[in-house]
Amino acid sequence: MNRYLKNFLHRGLIFGGFGPIILGIIYAILEGTVEDFSLNGTQVLIAIVSVYILAFVQAGASVFNQIESFSVPKSIFCHLSLIYAAYVLCYLANNWIPFNPNVLLIFTAIFLVVYFAVWIIVYASLKTASKKLNAKLR
Repeated sequence: MNRYLKNFLHRGLIFGGFGPIILGIIYAILEGTVEDFSLNGTQVLIAIVSVYILAFVQAGASVFNQIESFSVPKSIFCHLSLIYAAYVLCYLANNWIPFNPNVLLIFTAIFLVVYFAVWIIVYASLKTASKKLNAKLR
């Protein structure tokens, strides 16, 4: 098995379980704060399975940053595409957003802004840390 696929699956299996835990916490908060909050068994099952898959993909997708043959833009594109698809499918499966082109466009715009803001912050932090380390080595 390809080592990158193995890493993807390994990371997904390790961290996938956090999705349903976070979902349970959110549902508990909603139950305590929203009047007449209720879900049926099918909604709970779909939510648990889809959020597990979402967390699995989110954790596993970090492997794209370690593929030496991928350029930075290609790595970002693969990572972004995979987690965007996972988020959209999860949100649609749970009816957290309606299947409406305008809503999907707004969701996509927010997703891209947040994705690139996080990416820029991480990039800047790593660059600053590497400069400090290089200064200490000199």
